[in-house]
Amino acid sequence: MNIKVYEDKNSLGRAAAGLAATSLRNAIENHGNARIIAATGVSQFEFLDALTSTPGIDWSRVEMFHLDEYIGLPVSHPASFRKYLLERLINKTGIKKYHFLEGDGDVPAIVCRVGGELKSAPIDTAFLGIGENGHLAFNDPPADFLTEEPYLIVDLDEACRRQQVGESWFADLSEVPRRAITMSVRQILKVKEIVAVVPDARKAQAVKSCFEGDISPLAPASILRTHPNTAVFLDKYSAALLSPETRARAEKH
Repeated sequence: MNIKVYEDKNSLGRAAAGLAATSLRNAIENHGNARIIAATGVSQFEFLDALTSTPGIDWSRVEMFHLDEYIGLPVSHPASFRKYLLERLINKTGIKKYHFLEGDGDVPAIVCRVGGELKSAPIDTAFLGIGENGHLAFNDPPADFLTEEPYLIVDLDEACRRQQVGESWFADLSEVPRRAITMSVRQILKVKEIVAVVPDARKAQAVKSCFEGDISPLAPASILRTHPNTAVFLDKYSAALLSPETRARAEKH
């Protein structure tokens, strides 16, 4: 795992977008298309802004998979991840082939259908974040590190739900759905390359726990340390609690 530390989330976002763009171009050149997984949330704003304005990517050859989604929210809801991806990625780039998790539909059937599409061929790149509780996608602690199912139906813990309120997606905790669909941890680890975008001071404790503590279901994103091709992009605020030894090993920009 390669940790990179930047001065702020704008420079972090540009750098992560540069790596992601290279990965997409290489996949398209090598086998004609790029299959990607895209995360959502406030932490991805600068990264997606930079990526969607990067020239030289043939987005018509990109196929996108949904990482996670709330159960019960319509696509029109401000917190819908489908709405987010449409507005911040798909409509900006013209991606034609994408697979949504329609959390307000027949959830078991959707999990089966999209999971089958996901497993049909390798995924080139995943764009991920890390939650304030260390979650990876909506795999809250203690996460299931063993299941081979591509998507899971999960209960969201209170820390995760409070983060959604803190990011202003919901007015209060009572509005946040209690259940969600999420890509499983083992499915995420099957991706060829992972670009993890993790800015802001509110992520600092999770960053320390996941990258300096034990690799454990109690710190779900710690599992990224076992992946052979992961780059973690931090700013000085999310990296603030890392030990001097870890900071010395990180790439500073």
